[in-house]
Amino acid sequence: MSTINICGSELYYEVYGEGIPFLIIHGWGVNHHIMSGCLEPVLRDNKHKIKRIYIDLPGMGKSKVGGNIKCSDEMLDVILEFIDQIIPNQRFILAGESYGGYLSRGLIQKRSKHILGVLLLCPAVYPGYRKGNVPPLQVIERDSRFMESIDKDERAYFENMNIVQNKRTWELYKRDIMDVMSNDDYFLNEVLDGAFTYDVDKLEEPFNKPSLILVGRQDTEVGYKDQFTLLDNYPRASFVVLDKAGHNLQIDQEKLFGGIVSEWLDRVMEEI
Repeated sequence: MSTINICGSELYYEVYGEGIPFLIIHGWGVNHHIMSGCLEPVLRDNKHKIKRIYIDLPGMGKSKVGGNIKCSDEMLDVILEFIDQIIPNQRFILAGESYGGYLSRGLIQKRSKHILGVLLLCPAVYPGYRKGNVPPLQVIERDSRFMESIDKDERAYFENMNIVQNKRTWELYKRDIMDVMSNDDYFLNEVLDGAFTYDVDKLEEPFNKPSLILVGRQDTEVGYKDQFTLLDNYPRASFVVLDKAGHNLQIDQEKLFGGIVSEWLDRVMEEI
């Protein structure tokens, strides 16, 4: 658990394990817990030696925003400088969730030679609130008796996005998202434009390393269709669409998530 000043922002990050660096970037309005909560059960007892690096993006979680971050261009600059200071000149594995998946594609455009493989979890293709091809909310499983036992205000947040609504998914949502949420709301709502000023998916050459694009069939935030257009950039990608999974796929499909991510990591480590 550490902090570092990057371009005027104070970044909070956590590091676990030793081995190949694995940089993990969360989405908009959450923090590193959404990724450490689902990845640590997969990684802590994994046969591979991997050093997991979880960051809180500026203005989210425990990181304080500073400098002149107005759009994703500057947000990416902060991440690039973080990489240069924490894992300078090292090759690393990369994962990004939602908005973090959008930023991760910026890293691939800028630093592809250093990246050993990438996981894009429910990645945003068109930044902004429910842009692109997104389906309406469709709840697939609901334990009505349990759901009625939850505080109605907390329940409303949970019901807004999760399409599997039972005790286990509620516990994971509460642990990894609701109970640890802490953001600079003014920065996120009034200052930060989530878009890049350039086409982040225009690559000089395809990213020819083991990749995983993992999306939910019932994702109401970024959908699952637009991500298919990314495939030409990732010739080594598995493109997986899970039924009974929304934007919090790692919660809705906890067991499948772990197995699919483990297979991708095996592919990455085989080539190192």
